[in-house]
Amino acid sequence: MSTLALLATAPTRLDPVQLFFDADIVVQSVMAGLVVASVWVWAIIISFSLRMAGIRKRTEAYERDFWKAADIDAFQAERGAKEAGEIPSARVVAAGLGEWRRSTAAKVIDREGTRQRLAGVMDSAVAQEADRLAERLNFLATVGSVAPFVGLFGTVWGIMNSFFQIGSQQNSSLAVVAPGISEALFATAIGLFAAIPAVIAYNRFSHRVNQLEARMQRFADRFHASLSRELDAA
Repeated sequence: MSTLALLATAPTRLDPVQLFFDADIVVQSVMAGLVVASVWVWAIIISFSLRMAGIRKRTEAYERDFWKAADIDAFQAERGAKEAGEIPSARVVAAGLGEWRRSTAAKVIDREGTRQRLAGVMDSAVAQEADRLAERLNFLATVGSVAPFVGLFGTVWGIMNSFFQIGSQQNSSLAVVAPGISEALFATAIGLFAAIPAVIAYNRFSHRVNQLEARMQRFADRFHASLSRELDAA
């Protein structure tokens, strides 16, 4: 075949699909695992973004209406019970009211003890809600830290395979070495493609969870102060 014919049949751009099918079975397994992890990362990013946007909107509306309510018990019975599964602040209020009823049901009320129990119960509820929101972020952190090393493993294996081909064919030309090295480096590229969005999303979402936790803590402190005034009045 002439030189012109070789140039005509040579690939003019990088084909990721062809690189995958030409790779060794070990490198293919690494690539496939990283692609699955990347798809899962983007699914978490999209779903968590929508979830946090909805929670923030509903929380703002709930807290605004909560402080306008004349009867907290009636408001919580009507609004909080219906939205307790969707609004973290509603569950914090439910925890606080539950402890309030238990502590004030006795004939003799221990005011200082009641205040401490209310603070402890609502702080625990705030921490639990923050943990519940952040539970899916662990996968993002894992992918962000592990994916580059998994891709590097595929790269090392591919380079080892390239050197094996050099030894078996007794030929060190680029035609023998270059395809294996390209496939090996492609594994690292996929690892970085999975890790970079995961790290960025993890940092961003962790900040948003911390913001929501701080907001819930301020709401709980204000509610605790309101209950404390009611306790003094009683």
